[in-house]
Amino acid sequence: MESCRGLFFTFCLFLLTLLARCESLPPQRKENCNYAITIETTCTKGAETSNHIRLRFGDSKSSDIVVHHLNNKHIRKLDPLKPFQACMVDQFQVTGQCVESPVCYLYLKLAGIDDWRPGFHQVRVLERSHFSSDYFYFRWYLPRHVWHGFDVCDKEVTPFGIKHKRKVFVEKSAN
Repeated sequence: MESCRGLFFTFCLFLLTLLARCESLPPQRKENCNYAITIETTCTKGAETSNHIRLRFGDSKSSDIVVHHLNNKHIRKLDPLKPFQACMVDQFQVTGQCVESPVCYLYLKLAGIDDWRPGFHQVRVLERSHFSSDYFYFRWYLPRHVWHGFDVCDKEVTPFGIKHKRKVFVEKSAN
């Protein structure tokens, strides 16, 4: 019986030591990276917009970057013209949590009353160019007030075609 108590005491001491080590570790902070966002607006009549555009992109390792208003004065626009005009390519520079693998999804959200018909989009990771995205092609009018885009992250080839895992987004607090 005494050997069981001694064994139990040693086990408890071991667990306490493990817990103390875990508490003393500094929390892992995600570093920030700069991203260059390229967005084309098509040349179709009525394709331009002055509405608020939200952008969400990320990688397959749960890095999710949300830009609440691309046409906001706090987002650095790389050319001086008004954004999202027909037949124009706009570039924005944003800062956010660093991705850990290539950018593989991009969603847009349109808020307002006028239509917008985007063309291609690309996200370039300035510090880690090998994590930059391919081009995402829209070429249709975006629906309003819903996230709409592409996800080529988690796909599995099955006998019935390509199966994608479904992403469910929760609202993040404003930055």
